[in-house]
This record gives sequence, C-alpha cells and structure tokens, in this order.
Amino acid sequence: MPKTFPTHPVPCAAGIGLRSIHIAEMLSRRPAAGWLEIHAENYMGQSAAVDALEKLREIYPLSVHGVGLSLGSASGLDRAHLERLRLVCERFQPAIVSEHLAWSVADGAYLNDLLPLRYDKEALAIVSGNIGRLQDTLKRQVFIENLSAYLAFAKSRMTEAEFLAELVSRTGCGLLLDVNNVHVSACNLDFDALAFIDALPADAIGEIHLAGHAVNEVDGDVILIDDHGSRVPPAVWSLYAHALRKIGPRPTLIEWDTDVPPLDVLLGEAMWADMLASRIAFDARLDEPPVTAPDGRFETMRLPGRDGTNGIRFPALAAIAAVKAVCGKCASAHCRRDGHVLH
Repeated sequence: MPKTFPTHPVPCAAGIGLRSIHIAEMLSRRPAAGWLEIHAENYMGQSAAVDALEKLREIYPLSVHGVGLSLGSASGLDRAHLERLRLVCERFQPAIVSEHLAWSVADGAYLNDLLPLRYDKEALAIVSGNIGRLQDTLKRQVFIENLSAYLAFAKSRMTEAEFLAELVSRTGCGLLLDVNNVHVSACNLDFDALAFIDALPADAIGEIHLAGHAVNEVDGDVILIDDHGSRVPPAVWSLYAHALRKIGPRPTLIEWDTDVPPLDVLLGEAMWADMLASRIAFDARLDEPPVTAPDGRFETMRLPGRDGTNGIRFPALAAIAAVKAVCGKCASAHCRRDGHVLH
C-alpha cells in the first residue's frame, strides 16, 4: 500500500531540482524551497535516496520529470519503462509529471541523449499516440518539454512551437516551457526566441525550467551547449521575463546537473526567480486603472519607480512604505480631530 502524502499543488513559485549531493542537507535544514523536482529514472529502484525522498515528500510539493521515455519513438513506448514510471508516480504522488519532445531509443538501443524530431504530420501522429498512451497509463495530464537542439531536419513542415501547440490540441497534454532550451535552440538554429514563446498556447504552460548553458566557439562559430552547469545567464533571465509578461506566473524550476554547486547557490537562483516574478506582477498591478472606493478610503496605490528613477526592486517593501494611515471617519491622512481614529 503506497504511503499517502500531502496533496499540495506545485505553487507558482520557484523550486529546485533535487540532486543527490543535497539530499542530506535538505533533510536536516528543510530550507524554504517552493517545491522539488526529481528525475524519475533516479527513483525507479530501491535505495537510500528513495527513502529520503519519501521524507522530503512529506514537506515539499513534488514534480516528477522523465528523461527516458522516448516519446518520439515510432516503435511506441517501452512497456517496462512506462510501468516503472507509473510506479514512481503512484509511490510519490507528484503534482506535476513531465517528459520531453524527443526520442532516445532505436531498435532496442538506448542513446544517452534527447534527440530532435522531424516536425511533420507523420511525427505528430506518432508522438500524439505515445502521449495518449502515457496519459492513459498514468491517468493524468502530462506536460511536454521543448527541446534544446543543435541541428534541425531539412524536411520539417512546421516549427517546434507549432508542433507543440498541435500536440496540446490533439492530446490535451500540458506544456513545460524550458526557457533555457528556447534560448539555446534559437541561437544554434537561428530563430526568434520571443516568437517561439508567443506561438505557444499560454494556458497549456504549467511549468517553466531555467538553467545555465555552456558557450563553445569553434572556428568562429558559436554553439550553445545545454549542460545545466552554471547560473542562469542574463539572456535567459530576459527571456523568462518576457514569458512571465506573456503568460503570467508559473511554477519555475532551477535546474543544475553538472558541476553542481552548494545548495545555497541553487536556492539563491530560485530566490532571484521569485523576485523577478514579483517585480513583473507588481508592474502589472501598476498598469491597472485607478479605482476609488465609494467612501474614498481605499485607492489604488501609484508608487514611484515606473521610469526606473527610484529603482523599486522589492515590491512588498515598497508597498508597505507607501501605505498611509487614514481616518476611519473622514478619510483624511492628517486628521487631528477629537474622536477620530487613524487606521
């Protein structure tokens, strides 16, 4: 009988990818991470890490991220692997389950990479069928992640964004928007990263990934490598801000898989993601039209800083500083009359 865990949804806040070197510290410190994400394949057997995850699952909302299902395989899904994924989901009861728009299996050989597809009707039918089988097996919606790519098929008939949008329409799946992957692919394949995000169905996006990447230069050509081995770079933060303005806040994950740093570095990156999301949400509030209550007591706050001259960087502190006490009877902020009380 599987253990029952809290059913908290993954919040619209930043979480971190759980890595083995951080598990003991996570258990002892229980830091304020918004949520955790695991790679499903690391928890398909019995180990001390699996036991530790059960304890962490009692504290943190969880997302399960698959990397080995090969949704693009024309031969269909591996039954044994699909069953192992089902058992992981049954055991840990994650709020989100995701996989990649990629293939990694051919003729029984498993490749240690996630490879791009040819985006056409034939591939669409294959991937739609595999996603349908995956969702039927898990009895839940699955979120599909866009790929980081270094080459593209010349005979593709649609863009990756158009392909993902059609998958949503055909299968009811959700989307995991990996902003770093968009940036890496856009630089390597020379397409417009902003247009890629704008072409996705916003309502289908249920999770965002952020990560760093390596920059390789060979004979004057620059190639970005999606190695998840450094802090989120400015270009990816900028693209993330565009995504938030376009689709609104979403659960956002900091990924770090190579040269994994101390836990506090990951938590710090998550904090920056939360602060950026708060700033964008705050700016959106400032753009709302002013509203005055009938008694004149409550008005929409118009704080300085929209032109950047006063540099609001901490929305909550700025809001608190701008609040003025007003009299409950005459609504004046400077009332001195007897019997009147400032609230």
